Amino acid sequence: MNQDTIKEKLLKIEDAPLEFSLVFSGKKSKKVNGLYKPASREIIIHNRNFQSGDTGDNLLLYTAIHEYAHHLHACSRGGTLSPRAHNSEFWAIFHDLLDKAQEKKIYSDIFSVSPELLKLTDLIRDKYLKNNGELVKEMGKHLIKAHNLCFKLGVRFEDYVDRMLRIPRAAANMAIKSFEYDLLPEVGADNMRFLTGIRDSDERKAAEAALVKGKSPDSVKVQVRKKDKEEDPLELLEKEKSRLERTIASLNKRLEEVKRELKKAASD
Repeated sequence: MNQDTIKEKLLKIEDAPLEFSLVFSGKKSKKVNGLYKPASREIIIHNRNFQSGDTGDNLLLYTAIHEYAHHLHACSRGGTLSPRAHNSEFWAIFHDLLDKAQEKKIYSDIFSVSPELLKLTDLIRDKYLKNNGELVKEMGKHLIKAHNLCFKLGVRFEDYVDRMLRIPRAAANMAIKSFEYDLLPEVGADNMRFLTGIRDSDERKAAEAALVKGKSPDSVKVQVRKKDKEEDPLELLEKEKSRLERTIASLNKRLEEVKRELKKAASD
């Protein structure tokens, strides 16, 4: 494949709002297979890093799609990129491009060509990711029991988590919510943590379903953030108002406590 063929394939995957160029450097690089220059909107592929043949062409195309994702990311930001180019938005764009390229049979998934790797993937998913998720849910069930016992004893559950279990409160809350929301353990503990942060049940179920279907965590997170941004401005203001009112009430309560403590200290 030459550079014109590669560019043609990229545009078939998804059109670009801004024009770009794609060139082969004719060199071999030990550091990177390719790079993107946002200032000149230029994709450079170190084509001598790849062997000739179907496998080499597929790997070359994988690199080209990666750099093209940088270009599309820059297009979405008015033609510029932040210093941290490999953020969640980038990975979401890149993974979406790979999915489209596979659907259009332009690119073959490089992770599916090795039977040994596929077997290992199944092992990791079933034995570790799923089991880990099940353990988190099971712990959440027992933490709820511990919470109820602490309430009966008149002691703080948070203190029990801090001093007896010696785990972060956020981890305990995540386990409890994972059980209460009945999350699917096959998504794994890390994705369960992300899902427990989604308050809307329909939105949470949609995100969970996307993960189960094979969408990458970054793609799902970006999609959730987009939905949050699409909220009604009035509703967002109401939510901010409620947060501010709660904060003010909490600060006023603390202020009164400090005043009493100061008064007591002065009298002593």
